[in-house]
Amino acid sequence: MLSRTNQLILGLALLAAIVGGWLQYENRSPHVPAGIHVANVGDLRPDPTLTDSSGKPHRLSDFHGKRVLLNFWASWCVPCLSEMPALNAAQRNFADQGSIVLGIAMDEPTNVQAFLARHPVSYPILMGDLASQSTSLQFGDRDEVLPFSVLLDENGRILAIQRGPLDANRLSRWLSPATAP
Repeated sequence: MLSRTNQLILGLALLAAIVGGWLQYENRSPHVPAGIHVANVGDLRPDPTLTDSSGKPHRLSDFHGKRVLLNFWASWCVPCLSEMPALNAAQRNFADQGSIVLGIAMDEPTNVQAFLARHPVSYPILMGDLASQSTSLQFGDRDEVLPFSVLLDENGRILAIQRGPLDANRLSRWLSPATAP
């Protein structure tokens, strides 16, 4: 049997462990700022205006009628860069079927331009907003981890999301208009 003092010490230790675990969980949980809507699978996609590398504005609604794969990436993100050849091949393979890969660079424009000058891709690249309500966060990337991909149907509904790199098989499934993700 434990003495009253040992019971008190054990109780305090248990309470400290519970509070510590809760604090650790809270620090790992993604925190979405108040008032910001984060899209989910099944939602209509947000329609931000994003610029291409020459500064020309584009809206995602410009791609209405196509199955669109949004791929959020950055020039410093090694997994992002390793999936780019597969994205490039997918764009070439599925463009004639009404699908498009659209890169959203979550990076400084000068870094993106320098990277693309050395490593051109066959799909359009738009500049994401890096502000506190980042473009990737708006599309469901609550952790704001790259790479992050979102598949949109022809009407702009979010069909699927993927945190981390996409492989060639998933790209084929996602971009083939006849198949579900």
